[in-house]
Amino acid sequence: MSIKTFADKIISFNKNISFNGLLPPGISIMNPFKENEEALRISSLFYKKYYNDHNRRHIIFGINPGRFGAGVTGVPFTDTKRLLSECGIEFPGKSTHEPSSTFVYEVINKYGGVENFYKDIYIQSICPLGFTITNEKGKEINYNYYDSKELTNCVYDFIIWNIKKQISFGVSTDVCFLFGTGKNEIFFKEVNEEFQFFEKVIPLEHPRFIMQYKAKSKQFYIEKYLKAFEEMADW
Repeated sequence: MSIKTFADKIISFNKNISFNGLLPPGISIMNPFKENEEALRISSLFYKKYYNDHNRRHIIFGINPGRFGAGVTGVPFTDTKRLLSECGIEFPGKSTHEPSSTFVYEVINKYGGVENFYKDIYIQSICPLGFTITNEKGKEINYNYYDSKELTNCVYDFIIWNIKKQISFGVSTDVCFLFGTGKNEIFFKEVNEEFQFFEKVIPLEHPRFIMQYKAKSKQFYIEKYLKAFEEMADW
């Protein structure tokens, strides 16, 4: 029996991921692998292309999937435009654009391109499934696991299980990276202090924050990301 590759482990995880707990009123779970039949197929192609080996990688943790990135493609911080233009994988549906994805792929290209980046780094989310609420205008919008204490408490055990699972795929634990220097950093550092998952946690400004509020300083943040990645022992 052959040993499962990094890709095999991720794909199996995505196929079986579900949250069976109770959520606070008005909050809905978003599971692209159950709601969108293309997400599992497309993400599997992606992981087979870049992770079909037994190499160890360092991890970047985002927050939770958004509706226009991983919520559609099943790949964190990869919208359908970048999936095609950068990864050469066609998505047979509506084209989606996510500012976070634009920034992340600029970083990836500066790093040396998709092959080099994904050989070294694996991107996932602290909470592997996303959430939505309906706002006062009747529009469905993204919701983060930390946006209410009630939701955080509901998914806490799920999050801890997820982090342990991601590490088991072959993730190096000397250092990990985090997208989000606010509530995401506070939560994760508290969890890491308790469970000692990683020796060092390096928070980076979230790509969406950069694109929304610091777009003029984008090059500064790209360089900051690349400098942070030098912390990887085998970089």
